[in-house]
Amino acid sequence: MLRITVQDEPDQVTLKLEGDLDGIWVTELEDSWRTASSKFGGRLLRLDLAAVHRVDSAGNYLLALLHRSGVQLIASGTAMSELVRSIAKDWPQ
Repeated sequence: MLRITVQDEPDQVTLKLEGDLDGIWVTELEDSWRTASSKFGGRLLRLDLAAVHRVDSAGNYLLALLHRSGVQLIASGTAMSELVRSIAKDWPQ
């Protein structure tokens, strides 16, 4: 299961994720990202991965595409921080 919370601030929008980014939840994140991009256009879009436990290959690919499109990935903890570093290295903006 994945919970997505939108935090709307004057200069940025943060999608806070909690749970597992896998299976059907990857599509949910993509839909949320598209909605946020169109609704809050022009502001920095951030993805908070601090409370994500697991990411499957489809989730990893989506995170890479989001990063590539300018979304800022925020992580904490060893696993998520390493995932974000790997994406930044393999998918430069």
